[in-house]
Parts: sequence; structure tokens; C-alpha cells
Amino acid sequence: MKSNEKQKLSVLIITLNEEERIKSLLKNLDFADEIIVVDSYSTDKTVEIVQSFQNVKLVQNKFVNYTSQRNFTLDQAKNSWILFIDADEHLSSELKSEIIATINDKDAASAYFIYRTFMFKKSKLHFSGWQTDKIFRLFDKTKCRYNEERMVHEKLIVNGSISTLKNKLIHFSYTSFQDYKSKMYNYGVLKAQEKFKKGQKPYFLQMIFHPFYTFLYQFIIRLGFLDGIKGVIICYLNAYSVFIRYKELKRITSSRI
Repeated sequence: MKSNEKQKLSVLIITLNEEERIKSLLKNLDFADEIIVVDSYSTDKTVEIVQSFQNVKLVQNKFVNYTSQRNFTLDQAKNSWILFIDADEHLSSELKSEIIATINDKDAASAYFIYRTFMFKKSKLHFSGWQTDKIFRLFDKTKCRYNEERMVHEKLIVNGSISTLKNKLIHFSYTSFQDYKSKMYNYGVLKAQEKFKKGQKPYFLQMIFHPFYTFLYQFIIRLGFLDGIKGVIICYLNAYSVFIRYKELKRITSSRI
């Protein structure tokens, strides 16, 4: 990279029925050189809202799993530097400034972790396993690709150095019990499909003890009890997702016999 060459940034978003959050997110991306939304055929007003932004490119693509959708979205970007952002995330002005400075640093790494602050409705969740939550969001796509073997909780394969940004993303993941439960259910189903694809089989003891262990680990070891009732809810729903994983794996396996 030439020291006097300003690097351009493509911000990528995948959506499905995000009418309540997509408008505020797109307004928040005033620093991007390119914004692309890949929508998996939303049935609400998501598409209509996205189309109201003249600087945003909309592409619709059938959702198969998170990894394939992200890699498809990567292929739509014309710039090397990518910021992947979810509709339930928000960037502070400090984070935006840090991102611009980072991609224009001649010693920039190939990919960057960004820590996230988990918001339970309108208040911060301090513990419950989320206190160290970080995720790849900023990277050079010429050196990175998502691992096709993962269907959910995508894994970025990085060819080069890795670093971490100082400022955090604000993650408005939990809006209601039913909304988060539905999200955890879908994660569990995709995780089951991933395990089945790898030839893994369900065991009754796993279905019972793994969810139980997940709850206790996050609630006690990861200090979820310090979050009060919010911690109980989050730890329970994360354990619920693990239960769905094995229940769905058992269903898939049985149907193929």
C-alpha cells in the first residue's frame, strides 16, 4: 500500500426482516465508501427502507447458511477493505475514526478483532460470558475468507497478521425474550446440520448434560449471576440453543435411517 494512497472501505450487511433496525444502521455508516446490503428476501419493509438510501447497493440472495451468505456478500464488494456489520450493531464515532485510521496505516494487519458490548434491551450486560466477546469485523478480503465448513458462528480464515481494535461495537442483540429465543433456535438448527455434515451422531447424555453444563459455566464461571435476572435469561437461552442442536441432530439422523 502506498503511503499517500487513501484506502476505500466497503461496509457489508446481511439482512432478513430487519425493518426496525436497518434505517438507523445505514444512517450510522456515513464514513463508508461503499455500502452493500445482501437481503435473503425479507417479507417486511427492509427492502423498501434500504432502497430509500441512494448510496446503498441492494442485492437479494437466498439464505442457505451464514457462511455461504457472507462469502457471497464478500464477492459483491469492489474494495479490498471490508467492514462486516450486523443490523443489530452500532458504531461509535471513536470506532469509525479508528477504522479509517487503521486501514490507512501502512503497517495494517490483515484482519482485526472488534470487541462488542452486549446490550440487554437498553442496558449493558456486564458478564454471562459476553464480557470478552470479540469478533472479526474488519479485514482485507484479498487475504481472508470464511471457512465453508462452518454454517453458523462463522470462522474467518486469515492469511496474514491479526490485531484488535481498541474501541467496541455496541451490540443490540437482545430486544425481547421471544426474539432472542428464535435466534438461538435457528443457531441450534444450523449447528445440528453442521455436525451432521461432519458425520457426528447424537447421544442422549449430550442432549442432557451439554446444555446443563453450558448454563452452569456461563452463569457461575462466567459470572452470569452478577447480571441478575438478565444473566439467568441469557444463560438459559444459550443453553436452550445447545439443547436444540442435539435435538435437531437426532431428528436429522433418524430421518436418514
